[in-house]
Amino acid sequence: MPRVFASTENTVPLVLADRIKRVKPSPTVALTGRVARLKAEGHDIIGLGVGEPDFDTPAHIAEAGIDAIESGFTRYTAVEGIPELKDAIIAKFKRDNALTYTRPQILVSTGAKQTIYNLFMAVLNPGDEVVIPAPYWVSYPDMAMLADGVPVMPAAGPDQAYRITAAQLDAAITPKTRVFMLNSPSNPTGAAYTRGELVALGTVLRRHPQVLIATDDMYEHIYWAPEPFCSFATACPDLYERTVTINGVSKSYAMTGWRIGYCGGPAEIVTAMSTIQGQSTSSPVSISQKAATVALNAEQACVGEMNKHFKSRHDFFNAGLNRLPGFKVLPAAGTFYAFCDVSEAMRMRGLADDNAFAEFLLEKAGVAGVPGSGFGAPGHIRFSFAVSMQTLEQALARMGKALAGA
Repeated sequence: MPRVFASTENTVPLVLADRIKRVKPSPTVALTGRVARLKAEGHDIIGLGVGEPDFDTPAHIAEAGIDAIESGFTRYTAVEGIPELKDAIIAKFKRDNALTYTRPQILVSTGAKQTIYNLFMAVLNPGDEVVIPAPYWVSYPDMAMLADGVPVMPAAGPDQAYRITAAQLDAAITPKTRVFMLNSPSNPTGAAYTRGELVALGTVLRRHPQVLIATDDMYEHIYWAPEPFCSFATACPDLYERTVTINGVSKSYAMTGWRIGYCGGPAEIVTAMSTIQGQSTSSPVSISQKAATVALNAEQACVGEMNKHFKSRHDFFNAGLNRLPGFKVLPAAGTFYAFCDVSEAMRMRGLADDNAFAEFLLEKAGVAGVPGSGFGAPGHIRFSFAVSMQTLEQALARMGKALAGA
């Protein structure tokens, strides 16, 4: 039965669509809002929940946005993105990933989240399955369900370094599988698949020609593993025609609020995605597109500099977390997240689940992290270390004091 709400102004019932019952609010967005409210009320909270760099957008990129405003580049653009940004994306894919695309194969969207939503809306029919390895970014399953898809979530725990095996992928695929959604490096775990692991996954996917591969490479340049980053289509070039490679400027260039994501993929699918976008948001922000063009085309030293800071914070914060009683965290290959197994800490405190443990840290330590159950990994907490080293030191000290019962 549809949910019915009584109107406060008259007796006409307000009925919500059934699809809204399939999804839940994003736990990361909800936590960010809660931390903001607590701070506004005067509480001293260290927020380690939000997934965005603490750096300002590099000056030369911001200046491109200012120039766009001052030159009057403030009108609608083509739905799929301006030609110069498409060309910059094509050059980036060639330079960084050895992937060749043409303009009809490129779509620019209002963030990579919209890119993925466009894709699911364009290719999923009711009952189609989407294989999403867990732990996963919180929005993947809900976006699949909004598109009438069915998420199938094979899980990989810390014993597998949070990466599924080829055998797990093979077992998860059925005749109803339409999309395999891969995120590497991963939000929330920071784990990245090696080239050899991607090749092994590709061996499975070759046997299932109905499956489209979607790879979210958003954290490609926030990366420090010994083996160079490898995108799926780079490792499996024969699956290029079945792969949509998704990326954006939000994380690598500290441009989260500029809202620019993009993809390269088969022209037919990209055209369908553009049709979805044209009937929802239409073109991305004109000013942001100009800034993103400069970000991708300019010298990339700013990316490497930010990455150095993230790596230093990773090393410091992970070591500190592993010294806390009942905390276990694996070294990450990239991103700016520490994904902590806190199951032992929960047991030591007599807490039922990771939601209760996150609440304990918020109330007793004034430290906000996101419960792992929202990422399909109960018993974990995700912390963002995209904050200053001083803030990380304070967070560790507060959590240590709370866990000691002081």
